Amino acid sequence: MYQPMKPLRHHMSKILKFTQFSIRDLVVAAAPTVLLIVGVCLLAYWLVDPAPPRTVRLGTGQENSAYEDFGKKYAAALVKHGVKVTLVPSAGSSENLRNLKEGKVDIAFVQSGSTNEEAAEREGLSSLGSLFVEPLWLFLREEKGKPPITQLTQLRGKKINYGPKGAGSPRLFRQILELNGVEKGEVERFSLANTPATVELLEGRIDGLVFTSAPEAPLIQMLLQTPGIRLFDFNQAEAYSRKLPFLTHVMLPQGIVDLGRNIPSEDYNLIAPTATLVAREDLHSALVDLFVQAAASIHGGAGWFQQQGQFPSAKYTEIPVDPEAAKYYKSGPPFLQRYMTFWLANFFDRMWVLVVALGALILPLSKVVPPLYVWRIRSRVYRWYGQLRAVEQKVEEAPQATRMQVYEEQLKRLNEIEDLVNQVSIPLSFADGLYGLRSHIQFVRKRILFLMGEASPTAPEAVPV
Repeated sequence: MYQPMKPLRHHMSKILKFTQFSIRDLVVAAAPTVLLIVGVCLLAYWLVDPAPPRTVRLGTGQENSAYEDFGKKYAAALVKHGVKVTLVPSAGSSENLRNLKEGKVDIAFVQSGSTNEEAAEREGLSSLGSLFVEPLWLFLREEKGKPPITQLTQLRGKKINYGPKGAGSPRLFRQILELNGVEKGEVERFSLANTPATVELLEGRIDGLVFTSAPEAPLIQMLLQTPGIRLFDFNQAEAYSRKLPFLTHVMLPQGIVDLGRNIPSEDYNLIAPTATLVAREDLHSALVDLFVQAAASIHGGAGWFQQQGQFPSAKYTEIPVDPEAAKYYKSGPPFLQRYMTFWLANFFDRMWVLVVALGALILPLSKVVPPLYVWRIRSRVYRWYGQLRAVEQKVEEAPQATRMQVYEEQLKRLNEIEDLVNQVSIPLSFADGLYGLRSHIQFVRKRILFLMGEASPTAPEAVPV
């Protein structure tokens, strides 16, 4: 019962050779254009808006400092998004600022008051927002039989550790002393790191130490609970905040350290700059988004000196805020990052580069594809005209002596050409060219047969094949 189907299948396979449109030829004709467009788009994708790096260097602070502790939290937050944060320890704010300018770090914690707007713009630095207040802590060793120090002028002749070179506290404390009329050299200055300075204070070899830090720092927590060590009360804190606008007046409430033991036993007035996250202007905008989102998670809660949601903030910083960070503080995280992973959202954010590249290339290059397609189809027919012309030339140039032999050879060659032409697959819209070629083959055949008849008058009349 399947036997009658075979001729039909054979007939259908022949028909399929002649279609209205050739997908294969279109693909081949469009391939160079498509490859060019893809290449240009990829080049634009990587050069115009490169992918964010997988590693970033964060300048932190001294051992056991709040900067070091928060640096670890940022590293843990960003590694969840596939970004490795390398922590670069330093003496503090001033060294971090110098490392930023020299390109040793990409982003760092910097204390407010360390620089100004003009200098930051000149060095290509921008703020990602203020993170928390870090009071100026002045811890003094209590002396038996003597009243506590209540005025900074009483520090004359005392041994005070200002902090190491590169930290933010030495510069700030010098400004505070100058406001009180205490000249340079009237206080014996030490420049130890916070941890060894604490040991020196506890051993009684220095009279006090100064550093700026968030209250979460382990050394702060320890010193606030150490007998014989007293925190200095800046009872003129409001005046300091007016004299130095980058400072704010904050209150350390009674009992905040330990309610059960009532530590501290009284309220303390403190003056506090703010810790700011400062980045180089070449930090990728996607990483800016990540750091600001991490900052909101790490610093957004209530604390000893802040209310819920007060930080991070675009306020309290003298350094211009990065546009991406400002956008976050105004509108929240980018729309796509609310529903997608960081890298997938970043990919779609960068797709605008592809759209621009495609718009610039597709329209002009699309005009090239149709002529290429037509040329490719017609070339299947036109290339046989070269063979046909070669047959005619050999017939015309045939020597008198071997004329019949050449005619017979070229007639045979013509039959081979016709067999091959009959196997050519071509869309129906170009079939006129194929039929024209076959008619021309027939024309050349008739001419050869005519010449063969003239060359052999006794031969029977030639009949076209």
